[in-house]
Amino acid sequence: MPEREILIRGAAAVVTMDGARREIAGGDVLLRGGVVAAVGQGLASAGEVVVAAGCVVTPGFVNTHHHLYQTLTRAVPGGQDALLFGWLKTLYPIWGRFGPEEMFVSAQVGLAELALSGCTLTSDHLYLYPNGARLDDTIAAAAEVGLRFHPTRGAMSIGESAGGLPPDALVEREAAILEDCIRVVDAFHDPRPGAMVRMGLAPCSPFSVSQELMRDAALLARDKGVMLHTHLAENDEDIAYSLARFGCRPGQYAEDLGWVGEDVWHAHCVKLDGSEIELFGQSGTGVAHCPCSNCRLGSGIAPVRAMRDRGVKVGLGVDGSASNDAGNLVGEARMAMLLQRVARGADAMGVREALEIATLGGARVLGRQDCGSLEVGKRGDVAVWDLSGVDAAGSWDPVGALLLCGPARVRHLFVEGRQVVRDGEMVTIDLPRVVERQKRLAARLMG
Repeated sequence: MPEREILIRGAAAVVTMDGARREIAGGDVLLRGGVVAAVGQGLASAGEVVVAAGCVVTPGFVNTHHHLYQTLTRAVPGGQDALLFGWLKTLYPIWGRFGPEEMFVSAQVGLAELALSGCTLTSDHLYLYPNGARLDDTIAAAAEVGLRFHPTRGAMSIGESAGGLPPDALVEREAAILEDCIRVVDAFHDPRPGAMVRMGLAPCSPFSVSQELMRDAALLARDKGVMLHTHLAENDEDIAYSLARFGCRPGQYAEDLGWVGEDVWHAHCVKLDGSEIELFGQSGTGVAHCPCSNCRLGSGIAPVRAMRDRGVKVGLGVDGSASNDAGNLVGEARMAMLLQRVARGADAMGVREALEIATLGGARVLGRQDCGSLEVGKRGDVAVWDLSGVDAAGSWDPVGALLLCGPARVRHLFVEGRQVVRDGEMVTIDLPRVVERQKRLAARLMG
């Protein structure tokens, strides 16, 4: 039986993100058997044809940092105007009432929100497991939604009584953490090209786990061939904690524990100094840049221009939906571009560089050489953006318009050549039903 084909035809522009960063006017993309079979003009296919007139076609966006469970705790009073540590103290008791259903439904909602904003591959950082919840719950949600998924088995092991930030009820024994890390990697990690699920290990942060767990997780991850992820240098409180507790800055702390290298990426990194940026660039360590969350929590503007100039791999992250409070990845790309301009001037970052960070940059951070660009042999992860509406009316440059004026919602989305969004609506799940279920769960938590 011939492999299924989809031809995306006649786009105003196809943004390839290939080595030459080609943009093809009147371009076509042919998907066959889940991969990109051809990119060009005047392509033909006997399969399904998707007319893309008036649209910009891009590689699917990549989200390198999220906490999907937090879609159940958006705009929580008491946390709306707090800095990171105070915000966490407000939310921890609420998260402690979650269970498997909350984890599953909140992940479905968060994944659908990402898909509608052009995301085809997302990481997730789940670091608390109350009331029988497991990482398996979010992996099951991703399988239903149809996004490519890179979940990380997070953990917290130092509670308030031992000088950590989280309440004791939300921390785990370190032996149990490592045991479950082995379980989920053995059960779910797929190292093959085109994998829909790859695992990572992700002790939550320097203020919630021990140095021993950080070292042990690094050793285990390298033994299992999976990546490492944590929060680092997020704000001034984070730096002060590191200096007081460990006697060094976060970059030195990470290096001492084996947490730098091609298989490591850190979230936020707002407060990295020049020597830490140099360390990350030379070691191949990646950064998940979360501009909206950094604004929301008053953490600051990450030095992305300096990172990029020194060879640091940078991708985008929406962060948790309780600290953003949205999960719109195209909006995140726009914010990343604007913040660098605020910090460094109007020429500090252009649309094309921001789009590269959102696509190819994120794929590189997550170690996905098979994703992030529209080239023959790459995976069939494609976003189609309709610029015929009011948001982009009057725009002269369709690619520039994508971040400078809109749209904020994707028209079509394909993951591994399968359609996940059609005409701006989810086709893999009954989203209105899922949203109603989410609202009931949120009301129960409020009660």
